[in-house]
Amino acid sequence: MSMLYHRLDESPRGQIIKLLQRNGPMGIKDLRQALGVSDTAIRQQLQYLIADDLVVATTAPAKGRGRPGRVYQLTENARHLFACECEDLALALYNELLSEFGPEVVHRLLDRVGQKMASQYKPRMRGLALQERVRMYTRLLDERGIMSEMSEQEDVIVLHEYNCPYHELAAAHGEICEMEQKMLAEVLGADVELTQKIVDGHYHCAFVVKPASESPQEQESVTLQSAT
Repeated sequence: MSMLYHRLDESPRGQIIKLLQRNGPMGIKDLRQALGVSDTAIRQQLQYLIADDLVVATTAPAKGRGRPGRVYQLTENARHLFACECEDLALALYNELLSEFGPEVVHRLLDRVGQKMASQYKPRMRGLALQERVRMYTRLLDERGIMSEMSEQEDVIVLHEYNCPYHELAAAHGEICEMEQKMLAEVLGADVELTQKIVDGHYHCAFVVKPASESPQEQESVTLQSAT
């Protein structure tokens, strides 16, 4: 079991936490269909999670003329279940680096870190079509303990990441998310746009992936060849 899941076993309680992390707010009916257990069993587990301040009950808007329903979602405390145990150390070190060397140097180092991470993944992508590269990357994320999946929407591919291993660091320093975006673009050899972020209150990060566009240099080369 991945390091990030060491406090989340396959008990009903652990499965509920993972479902809420992946899907966002869910009602009793949705949880019952996903887990295949009784409403009573789900309510019992939810009460334990609420008592531990890991889950909170909220009211969902009514659908049509129906009454507002009750849904359950994770609290901020639950984020720690998915965070790396070294996150406090990483945040402290990052702040010390900023204090000692300044943002320009630290951001340059961050770019180098992203490039080094990309170089570890890129060999696994050779010879694969873009769709397969994204699918391979989701498997690599899973090995790191990051819940993810790929979806296809019209002419783009979307990579969804449902937990952030360095949530506090990214919340304090937005350039961490930028590094992730640049690293992903390098790994996939594609254009990548980060459209949703967990640190902004979304229940997942969404990376929109498109085939790489030609650089201005490539476009100029094509124009010159056409002219000749």
